[in-house]
Amino acid sequence: MSERGTLGPFLLGVAVGAALGALFAPETGEVTRRQLKKKLRGLRDLAEDKADELKALVASDHDEDDDQDEEPAEPVSAREELEQRLADARRRRRQASRSRDSEEEDEPVA
Repeated sequence: MSERGTLGPFLLGVAVGAALGALFAPETGEVTRRQLKKKLRGLRDLAEDKADELKALVASDHDEDDDQDEEPAEPVSAREELEQRLADARRRRRQASRSRDSEEEDEPVA
């Protein structure tokens, strides 16, 4: 098909979509833009807070590393780090499961 044959239906779809959007919009454009600005401002503030937390965490890790007199650890590959995290999570899950089982054994049966 040529571009000329597909442009007409595309423009018709855009026009129909815009008309339906205007008809079924829950709020006016001004109210919607105000709500959107408010949400975006909140997201921006959240991102700034998280960035500050990350900076503080990196700074505290850096300070701890400076305090240690031992040799720095070898860099760990991403795969090794992921495997370590999974092993830690499994260990915590087993411990939680054991503590739940022991709590259930202590409870009297009705």
